Amino acid sequence: MENISFKDRIRYRFDNTMSRGPIALILWLFTVSIILVAIVTVVVFTANIGPEGEGLATIAWITLMRAIDAGAVSGDNGSWPFLFSMLVITIGGIFTMSILIGILTSAIEEKLGDLRKGRSLVAEQDHTVILGWSAQVFTVISELVIANANKRRAAVVILADKDKVEMEDEIADRVPDTMTTRIICRTGSTMDMNDLRIVNPNAARSIIILAPENSDEQDVNVIKTILALTNGPGRKSEPYHVVAAIAEQKNRNVAAMVGGNEVELVLSGDLIARISAQTCRQSGLSVVYGQLLEFGGDEIYFKEEPALVAETFGEALFAYEDSTVIGLRANDGTIRLNLPMDTPIRTGDKIIAISRDDDTIILSGKTDYGIVHDAVRDADSFTPIPERTLIIGWNKKALTIIRELDGYVAPGSQLTVLTRDNEISDTQFNERLDELSLKSMTVSLKHGDTTDRNLIDRLDLYSYGHVIVLGYSDTQTVERADAHTLVTLLHLRDIEQKTGRTLNIVSEMLDVRNRELAEVTQADDFIVSNKLISLIMAQISENKGLAPVFAELFDPRGSEIYIKPARFYVETGRPVIYYTVVESARRKGEVALGYRLAADSHNAARSYGVTINPNKSNTVVFEPDDRIIVLAGD
Repeated sequence: MENISFKDRIRYRFDNTMSRGPIALILWLFTVSIILVAIVTVVVFTANIGPEGEGLATIAWITLMRAIDAGAVSGDNGSWPFLFSMLVITIGGIFTMSILIGILTSAIEEKLGDLRKGRSLVAEQDHTVILGWSAQVFTVISELVIANANKRRAAVVILADKDKVEMEDEIADRVPDTMTTRIICRTGSTMDMNDLRIVNPNAARSIIILAPENSDEQDVNVIKTILALTNGPGRKSEPYHVVAAIAEQKNRNVAAMVGGNEVELVLSGDLIARISAQTCRQSGLSVVYGQLLEFGGDEIYFKEEPALVAETFGEALFAYEDSTVIGLRANDGTIRLNLPMDTPIRTGDKIIAISRDDDTIILSGKTDYGIVHDAVRDADSFTPIPERTLIIGWNKKALTIIRELDGYVAPGSQLTVLTRDNEISDTQFNERLDELSLKSMTVSLKHGDTTDRNLIDRLDLYSYGHVIVLGYSDTQTVERADAHTLVTLLHLRDIEQKTGRTLNIVSEMLDVRNRELAEVTQADDFIVSNKLISLIMAQISENKGLAPVFAELFDPRGSEIYIKPARFYVETGRPVIYYTVVESARRKGEVALGYRLAADSHNAARSYGVTINPNKSNTVVFEPDDRIIVLAGD
C-alpha cells in the first residue's frame, strides 16, 4: 500500500474544499486576503515604518484599503519601506480581487446556464401543468389562455424532455399573445419522479399529459407518466386532477387502473375515428364539435334552476332565450342527454346547457314563443340504400373508422381502401377485418401511391358517395403526413374543376395550420384530430364535471350530434323564428343545437356556415341545402 504523506493529505483536503464551488473559493480568497493584510500590518506597525502617530487599527485600515483599491497606492507618502509594503499588499490585492471577479463571473454564468436548462423549482400555486410536448401543446395553451382571461395572474407550467429555450421560442411563435397567463417551461423527463417535483404538481389546479408524437409507445409513455405522478415521493394526500389521452382501447384499462379516480381519460383514437365516420356522411360535424369545445365560443355549463323543478325536459328547451338545454345532471352525478321529452326535472337536478358564459344562462320568462306551427315539417320518409365509400391513405384509426361506418350504412354497402404498399399488407388487412366482424358492408384493399394522379384518375371517383382522405401519421411526421394529404386533396379538387362535378370529401389534418393551407382544396370538411383532442383535454382540465358529459356525448350507444336537412324540420324558403325549429326537433324527440347554411360552407370567416346556440327569437330563412344541427338518438 502506498504511503500517503502529510503534504498529500493537505493537498487532498484543499482540492475537496475547492471543488465545493464558488462559495468555498470566495472563503479561501477572503482567508488569504486577511492573512496577507494581517502580515503587512504587523510588519509595518512592528518596524515603525508607517505614518507617524498612527495606531495599529489605522495601519490595518490603510493596508486593507490598498488591498481593495490598487489605485490608492499612488497617493501614499512616507518612507520607502512603508511604500514598498503598500506596493506588496496592492499587488496581492490585485491578484485576489482579479480571482474574485473571475469566480463571481463564472458563478453568474453558471447560474444563468442552469436557468436556461430549466431545472429550477416552480413556486406557483393553482397553476395548470402540462407534461409532455407535441403539436397539441399549442392548442392547449391557446385555450387555457382564453379560459384564464378573467384571472389577474394565471400560470401554465410545461415539463418536457426538450430544451427550455426552444420550447419558449416555439410557444412565442405559435401563441404570441398569452394575455394574463404566464407560460413557464422546464426541462426534464415526465416519467422521472424527481423531475416531476420541479413543476410543483401538489399545488397545481390540474395536470394535462400529452403523448409524444411519432412514437410506437405513446400510450406506454402516458401510462408511465401517470404512474410516476401518482406514486411519486412527497405527493399530496388529496387526489390530483389529471387529464390524459389514450390512443388505443386495449391500453385504457391499464391507464384507468394506474390512475384510479385521479385521471380522466380521453380515448383519442376511437373518438377521432367516430367523428371521421360521421363527418364523411354529414360534413360540417367537426366544425360543430370545434365550436362546442373552444373556450372562445359557446361552452357547456351546469346550473341548478329551482324555477324549472316539476317542469318537463321538453318544456325546459324553451326556457332560455340564448342558451340551449341539452340534458340534466342528477344529484348522484349521473349525466343524461336528450332525455325523453316528458321527463320531469327534480329538486337537485342541474340543467346542462350550451351558453356563452355561465352567467348568461338566464330564464327568459317568455310564454309566447312565436312558433309558426304550420311551418313545422315531419321528417321525409326514406329507405336507406347501400353506399360506396373510398378511403385514401392509412393510419391506425382507419380500422376504427371502418367499424364505425359499418354501424351507419345500409346492408350491401361497399368500402374501398387505397394505401401505400408499406402501410399494411393484404394478409394483415384481412386478419384485422375478420376481427371487426362487419355486418353491413364489404371492404376491399388496393395498393398504390396515393399522390399519383394517374392512379387517382383510374379510381372511378364519382361512383363513390363519400371520400375520406387520411394522413400517414403512423409512419411519418405531422408535417410530412399533412403534406401527402394536401397533394391528394389538390388532385381531387382539380378533378372536380375539370369535370364540373362535386365530390363529398372529408379529410383528416393533423396540424391546424395545415388546414388553413388546405382550404384551397374546398373539401367539404377537415377533421383536425390533434386540435379536437386538445380542446377536449383543455375543457376537462378546467372543469372535471365535463368528462362524463363528453363521454355520454361521444358514446355511440346514446344520443349523438347529427346534421340533418332543414326540410325535415321546417318549410324552406320561408322566414321562421328559431323557436319553430326547437319545437319541430322536440316533436321528433331531438334537441336542436343550431344550423348550417350551405351558402357559407366554405367560408372560414363565417365558421363554415355553422351557428351553434342561436338566439331563439332570431328569424331565419332556410334554403333546401341548409341543415339543422340536432342531438338525436339516430
